[in-house]
Amino acid sequence: MGAHDHAMATEPSTDAAAGQVSTAAAEVYEQFFVPALFRQFAEPMLDVVAAGDGDRLLDVGAGTGVVGRAALKRVGGRGSVVAVDPNEGMLTVAERLAPAMDTRRGVAEQLPVDRAEMNCVTCQFALMFLSDRRRAVEEMRRVLRPGGRVAVATWASVGDSPGYAAMVELLEEEIGDWAADALRAPFCLGTPELIGDVLRQSFEDVTVVRREGQARFTSLDDWLYTEIRGWTLAEHIDDDQYARLRRAAATRLARFVTGDGAVRFAVPALIAAASV
Repeated sequence: MGAHDHAMATEPSTDAAAGQVSTAAAEVYEQFFVPALFRQFAEPMLDVVAAGDGDRLLDVGAGTGVVGRAALKRVGGRGSVVAVDPNEGMLTVAERLAPAMDTRRGVAEQLPVDRAEMNCVTCQFALMFLSDRRRAVEEMRRVLRPGGRVAVATWASVGDSPGYAAMVELLEEEIGDWAADALRAPFCLGTPELIGDVLRQSFEDVTVVRREGQARFTSLDDWLYTEIRGWTLAEHIDDDQYARLRRAAATRLARFVTGDGAVRFAVPALIAAASV
C-alpha cells in the first residue's frame, strides 16, 4: 500500500518496510494501487489545502503522481505542481503520465525546494515510511509561504481495515513475521493522536479528520498480485512462495470477495491539516 521490488526467499533487508520500488513495481502500483486505493483520496487532500488557480503546490512522497495530476487541473496555467519522491521508478512513471509536473528526486527530510516557495503542501500516505518524520514536517513548514496550508494523510490502524488485517495474518503464517511487518508498516500512524502529534511539532492548530474509503480490486488474484508485485515485497517473495499465498488466499480471504468476483473492504484514512 505504497510501492516496491523482485525475488529472494531469504529474509530481506529493511527496504521491504521502507518503500523502495523498481520501475516495474511502480508500473504495477500505478495500474492497480492507484485506482484501488489512492485516487479516491486525492481530491479530498486538495480540498483540505484549498488548492486553486495560480497556487504553487508541493506533493511530498509523490509516488507515481496521483495527487499531483489532480492538482495540475486545479492550479491551472498560472500555478505549478512540484512532485518530490526518493524513488526513481516512481518518478519515471509520474513524468510519463504528467509531463507538466515538475518532478524532483529527493527526500522529505531535505526537500529540494526553496524557503516559502509554496502555497500548498500535500503528503499522501508517505509519512509512515520516513526515517525522520519530525524533520520532514519541519521541511514542509519551511517551504510554505505565510498563509500556506498543509495536508498529510495516513491510513487508520490496520484493525480498521479488515482486508489488510486478514492479509497481514496470512503473510505471517505463510511467509513470516518480516513479510507481515512490511504490510503493517503503512498503518503505523493509525490514530488521530499519533499523526496529529507529528504535525504539532511544527504547526499550531492541527486538525485531524477521519475519511472513510474503500479498497476496490477486480478480483482476489488482482489484490494479491498488487500487494506482492506492486509493493515492498516484490523482490523478496519468490514464485513458490507466491503460489503458496495464492492457494491459501483462495479460502482465507474469500470473505472479501463480492458476488461479481471483485474485492471490497473498508480502508479509512486520517487527514491531518494545518496552516502557517
